[in-house]
Amino acid sequence: MPCHTIVHRQDWFLEESYRARTDREEPGFLDRSFELHFNERPFLNHFSYLFITRTTKERMRQQSNFSVLCRGHILPREVRDKDGILRFLEAVEQFGRIICDSGLVRLERLTTEEITGKGKEAGLVEKYFSLSQEDTTTLEDIRLGGAEMRIGDKRLSVHTLSDADDLPSAVRTDGRYEKYSTDRSDCRLSFAAPVGLMLPYNHICNQYVFIDDPAETLRHFEKAARNMRSLSRYSRANEINRQWKEEYLNEAHSFGLVPVRCHCNVMVWSEDRERLRNIRNDTGSALAQMGCKPRHNTVDAPTLYWAGIPGGEGDFPAEESFHTFIEQAACLFIGETNHASSLSPFGIKMADRLSGRPIHLDISDEPMKWGITTNRNKFILGPSGSGKSFFTNHLVRNYYEQGAHILLVDTGNSYKGLCRLIHERTRGEDGIYITYEEDRPITFNPFYSEDRQFDVEKRESIKTLILTLWKREDEVPKRSEEVALSGAVNAYIRRITDNPELRPDFNGFYEFVRDDYRRMMEKKRVREKDFDIDGFLNVLEPFYKGGDYDFLLNSDKEIDLTHKRFIVFELDNISSNKVLLPVVTLIIMETFISKMRRLKGVRKMILLEEAWKALMSPNMSAYVLYLFKTVRKYFGEAVVGKYSINSPFHSKNVM
Repeated sequence: MPCHTIVHRQDWFLEESYRARTDREEPGFLDRSFELHFNERPFLNHFSYLFITRTTKERMRQQSNFSVLCRGHILPREVRDKDGILRFLEAVEQFGRIICDSGLVRLERLTTEEITGKGKEAGLVEKYFSLSQEDTTTLEDIRLGGAEMRIGDKRLSVHTLSDADDLPSAVRTDGRYEKYSTDRSDCRLSFAAPVGLMLPYNHICNQYVFIDDPAETLRHFEKAARNMRSLSRYSRANEINRQWKEEYLNEAHSFGLVPVRCHCNVMVWSEDRERLRNIRNDTGSALAQMGCKPRHNTVDAPTLYWAGIPGGEGDFPAEESFHTFIEQAACLFIGETNHASSLSPFGIKMADRLSGRPIHLDISDEPMKWGITTNRNKFILGPSGSGKSFFTNHLVRNYYEQGAHILLVDTGNSYKGLCRLIHERTRGEDGIYITYEEDRPITFNPFYSEDRQFDVEKRESIKTLILTLWKREDEVPKRSEEVALSGAVNAYIRRITDNPELRPDFNGFYEFVRDDYRRMMEKKRVREKDFDIDGFLNVLEPFYKGGDYDFLLNSDKEIDLTHKRFIVFELDNISSNKVLLPVVTLIIMETFISKMRRLKGVRKMILLEEAWKALMSPNMSAYVLYLFKTVRKYFGEAVVGKYSINSPFHSKNVM
């Protein structure tokens, strides 16, 4: 920035109440209850403005008795310096680009109408004069007095940091906030956070940085230090001041620091005199938390208020500022704001941690859009009782309400209530809960397809399922056996596709292999050592009618899980069953892969919560690895929930 520039940041913190959203058509019971629960909840809204003002050498040094309030003219002659104004505008444009290119802060340049107002819409200047952010404001009488300052019915009080002696011995960019910190983790807030959102009243924080001519400032300190040296024999105070000034000069020259002047103030107001007294005490306490000396300024309150007008920084009284460097001055900037709802139409409903105000948060698409992540996958970690299942229920319900397909793998019945709610609301069309019970065992039909379409993924999943039932985990099939099995599956699929009257199931496949496919093998003269069809049928016999597991693959319920939007697999009862678990695992794999491949442009989510014991088989772990790598390509996301960070990542099958 050029010399004689004032950088003024103004933060407004105003008390508001949450208004329930009623713009949604036919909101559900939970959505409606959510909005009504938070309706009229008070919170502190935050508006932040950055004003960069070009002044002159004389205006930078003027004191409070030379304010515009005490003069009959306003414009200095330097405003007619076109070249100086052009250089200033170029510097401001460059500054704005640097800030925006960081990706951390977004600046929006105010238009003339937004500053001065247009028609019945109040501008920023008018809002400042009424201490309100409403678009339509009422003109207020302003009373500037030594004992009290009033804006309409609002009584104003100002605390200032205008002397280096008021500051602590050291300032920092951030500090530990004990309330949200633990012995293992820190919650870091900015140095000035106590006078930001942590101060729960209507208030304005003004932070000024005055950029003088650095060379002239250093020459002034050099001269003052020499004078103090000459006078040090008459007073020890002069010697101490000389040492301070020389230390300031040494810092500037040694580290190339730019000298500036700084000032901060906090303006609070209330219509009730007694309440203002309490607010004033809390404001002083907040400054004390920063390690600063609270100073209630009554003499210069009118001139400080006047200098806070957008563009009026040139009237700031110079005696209210202190010398420092840019780095230290930046530490006095407030670094927090209240959470703003995501602009994305997709997301979940959360609550601001400080005020409890509802916000709309997109944790899937916006992070990818901003380049923070390259996929939508998530890992949810929380110990027992931390509310992990409560959050995941909330997450998947919000995603489901917005059209996503949800597949959950759980142990512990955490989603039974939500699944039942969806099942009843959709009258059985959705909310499929699959679990094992003695009187209601898990049943599937791997050969059922609603449209009788069997793509490559579907055929491969059937082949993998039968191969899992046939061979042990440590038994590798021969190439000839894989070819024979693939031929059997394809031949049976052609049979049921050409004959729609046939009911496809595992019993039909078993009989087809036993009779028709056997003759096909004999006709091809396939040797027994290449494919032992009798041994194959013998191993699969428990899953054929009359066997111990004849219920498993012969379901008479014609359900195509590909088009069901909310499915829960509860694996707690079968996590130790070496027969049922692999089958259910493969059904899960086939179901979600089918959704990935076939549902184009539809958001898909698979959530694995507390199911790692059941999913540690080599087949499932390989699937999980494949899933996390490829799901992003199909508009999907894989989510893992766990109470301990050790369990999933210490498994050799996953890593």
